[in-house]
Amino acid sequence: AAVPNILILTTADFPPFNYRDKTGELIGFNVDLARAICADLSITCTIQAWPWEQAGKALADGQGDALIAGLAMTPDNGVLFDFTNIYLMLPGRFVTPKGVVATFDPYKLAGKVIAVRKGSAHDDFVRRYLPDSQVGEYDSETAALEAVRDKKADLYFGDAMRASFWLNDNPDCCAFAGDPYFRPDLFGEG
Repeated sequence: AAVPNILILTTADFPPFNYRDKTGELIGFNVDLARAICADLSITCTIQAWPWEQAGKALADGQGDALIAGLAMTPDNGVLFDFTNIYLMLPGRFVTPKGVVATFDPYKLAGKVIAVRKGSAHDDFVRRYLPDSQVGEYDSETAALEAVRDKKADLYFGDAMRASFWLNDNPDCCAFAGDPYFRPDLFGEG
């Protein structure tokens, strides 16, 4: 049977994926993707923004037909929802002061202080694969990145997306160094 309308839920607080522009219109990569899917299927879709902490529950309660947002593919969520194919994976990345980027060598990090968010998968990665380095633990990605900026750590390793937002706000300080590390077993499946 024809589908009359699909209600797609998202959030409005996670640029560049889903957020409101200056006029209040819901925009972003996920919003554009949802609209393209609906256009390709020739169906009418409504996209509705929910607070992040309520979006998954709203979908589970039948208040929408689909959710397009960064919902983790956990076993608990797998019981409640079906997931599409992965369309975005978030790698781990090193961030160094700008003057170090050109000479950065991931094989020469012995003795370097690497700032990480305490207890994160990135913390685990550094401890497991860079045992000759020193781990600087911080309560948040922002605090870890600020440690590099403030010269309390030599470099940062963590979530590339969060780091990119911070780098946009601190363009004179630091930059990504080296290649991205895609490790679904550690950093999530996407």
